[in-house]
Amino acid sequence: MNKLRVEGNKNLNGNVIISGSKNAALPILFMTILTEEKIKISNVPNLTDINIALKLLVYLGVKIKYKKILCIDASSINIFHAPYHLIKKIRASIWILGPLLARFGKAKIFLPGGCKIGRRPIDLHLNGLIQLGAKIDLKDNCIDAYVKGRLQGKYILMEKISVGATITIMSAATLAQGYTVIDNAACEPEIVDIAKFLNSLGANIIGAGSKKIYIKGVIKLTGGVHQVIPDRIETGTFLVAAAISQGHIICHKTEPKHLKSVLIKLNEAGAKIETGKDWIKLDMRGKRPKALNIFTAPYPGFPTDMQAQFALLNTISKGIGTITETIFENRFIYASELINMGAKIEIQKNTIICYGIPKLISSNVFCSDLRASATLILAGCIAAGLTIVNHTYHLIRGYESFPNKLNKLGADIKII
Repeated sequence: MNKLRVEGNKNLNGNVIISGSKNAALPILFMTILTEEKIKISNVPNLTDINIALKLLVYLGVKIKYKKILCIDASSINIFHAPYHLIKKIRASIWILGPLLARFGKAKIFLPGGCKIGRRPIDLHLNGLIQLGAKIDLKDNCIDAYVKGRLQGKYILMEKISVGATITIMSAATLAQGYTVIDNAACEPEIVDIAKFLNSLGANIIGAGSKKIYIKGVIKLTGGVHQVIPDRIETGTFLVAAAISQGHIICHKTEPKHLKSVLIKLNEAGAKIETGKDWIKLDMRGKRPKALNIFTAPYPGFPTDMQAQFALLNTISKGIGTITETIFENRFIYASELINMGAKIEIQKNTIICYGIPKLISSNVFCSDLRASATLILAGCIAAGLTIVNHTYHLIRGYESFPNKLNKLGADIKII
């Protein structure tokens, strides 16, 4: 899927079922390397990043059966390096390092790939592993890691909050000897879900979701069953879809508690919001949104992965809205495409300023990354005329059946 034809002037209304979280499922898949016993995982989204992760596991020797539930058997791993053609496609491949080191004492991977949204250094991952006792050589874009015996528990103070590095250290410390403390840890719901998964296999992890995570290393892990949490970014994206189109939506099989900062901002924009145990209802019928001022921040702050969608909301809102990006330095690439659709936007360093206009116009636009893809498709749904959205292959890295779900809400999207 590389190009979409999007008819505009649509109100998006109805019900949508939210898929499993990509950002929880990916590390959980790589955590299965830690045990010899069989694991069953449900609510895994069907995405290209997930499929690449599964190919990486199969390359290492993992046996996988995938129907509605993913069955994984990592008992026969006999390769400890991963091929460049797969590693370069997803940044999540960095999470192979910790589990391979912890279980086998060795691992070798190339530097990982992913979306071009700015520098995402892996030094915090590597420093954490080194503090646990790993020896790491970097040469020719390749990471060669090894340890004699078991990794050793340690107090690790993170220089800055990093979701990825928190996951790497947590996974490696699970089988380390002694106690590990991760201080200044990331608090995202995905971290909590990964810890819950590892604990279900016999790990001893306390404090996930807080700034300090305590891990008592165990000798081995067992098998188990786990259901991946709902995708909070997909949920937020569909809520914005209704808000920008003056629509009405109910997101099912989601977790409202994971979206507090997003719901607060949507409420500020004028949306009427109701929540239940596993659903969120948003009503923006007959209302044009009010412009918002937003700062992205680590959880529980406003998520950087919702920044582009809310910039779109600001472009068609009443007033002037600003979004300051504090996580990545190259995440406004999509802005030029919105400008092509008539948006009035200025960029000042790490802040995007949107001067609200009543209506966008159709255009021929190009996607630069995953979240930009969803944003430009939504822009096409509400613009006047027919929009062609190019390079939408980014989309299926993180959104399951996105065009189909939007079409069920009243959109008119066709694959070219």
